[in-house]
Amino acid sequence: MNSEIAEPNESNSFLCEHASIILASYERLLSVPLLPNQSELNSYEAAKCMYYLPIAVLSHNAAADPIFNYANAKALELFDFSWTEFTQLPSRLSAEVLQQAKREQLLADVKEKGYITGYEGIRITKDGRRFIIKNTTIWDLVDSTGKYAGQAACFAEWQFYSDSSIKSLP
Repeated sequence: MNSEIAEPNESNSFLCEHASIILASYERLLSVPLLPNQSELNSYEAAKCMYYLPIAVLSHNAAADPIFNYANAKALELFDFSWTEFTQLPSRLSAEVLQQAKREQLLADVKEKGYITGYEGIRITKDGRRFIIKNTTIWDLVDSTGKYAGQAACFAEWQFYSDSSIKSLP
C-alpha cells in the first residue's frame, strides 16, 4: 500500500484487505476485537466502521524506515494531514526529534512482544502542534500468509498542549 492508493472510501472498499490485517492482528494478539460487533460485520463493513471510528487507528509498513500506510478519519484529523501527505510520511516523523529514540525502542519492544498497551507519548501535527496520546495500544501486523506487515496503533485519548482537558471517548 502506498500513497498512490486513494483515501479509504466506497470505491476502494475502504481498503478492506489492509483493514482486515489490522483488525485480525489486533484480535489475535489481544484476544478481543477492536470494533464493537466485529464478528457480525463482513470485511467491507468492518473496514468502513474502522475508518469512521471516533478513535485514531493508523499503521505503518514493514520498511526499515517505516512509512504510514493507513490512517482512519480521526487520525487524519488529529495529525492534520491529507491522506496523500500522511501515506508519504515516515512514521518516525510523527514524534518530535527528541522522542524518536524512545519511539524506536518502543517499536522494537512491540516487535519482540507482539503488542503493548498503555503507551503514552508526544506526537506532532503537520503544522508542528504537539499533543500527547494516552492509553495507546500498538501491535504487530501479520498478513494472512503469516508475513510481518508492519505495525498499527490505536488511541482514544489525546490532549493538545494548548487544551485544558484530555479528549476521549465517553
